[in-house]
This record gives sequence, structure tokens and C-alpha cells, in this order.
Amino acid sequence: MRLDKFLKVSRLIKRRTVANEVSETGRVSVNGNPAKPAKQLKEGDIIAIEYANRILEVKVVKIPTGNVSVQQASELYEIL
Repeated sequence: MRLDKFLKVSRLIKRRTVANEVSETGRVSVNGNPAKPAKQLKEGDIIAIEYANRILEVKVVKIPTGNVSVQQASELYEIL
């Protein structure tokens, strides 16, 4: 699954266009390397997102195949 879509589906970022913009500016890294929105994710990848006042690191636990409910969204990642 693409990085921008995962960020949206997991509700780490509210909109896919915002996820695209954040990735393009270099504020998202996967496994320590800056990542573009089209980066393909796999289980076990570590995503670091730079917000205005903090950095959030999460580990991808599960890649969804279809739509995800609000309750299931938090099961897709683990906060480090």
C-alpha cells in the first residue's frame, strides 16, 4: 500500500492530499530514509512523521486490503 494512502486510512493524517504534501516536503521518513507519497509500505516498516512540535514514530503492524472502520484504524500501527 502507498504511504499516503496508509497515513489516511490509519488516520495518522486526516486527508490524503495533506499526506501527499507532508511527504513531499520531507517531513515523513520510512525506516530512517525520507519517503515520497508513492513509497510502498510493508509490515514492520517504521514511519516517522514530523509534526509542528513533536515527532511521531509508528511501526506498521498490518496493511489493510479494503476499507477500515474508525475502531480498526488504530490496530494498523503501533506507537513507538
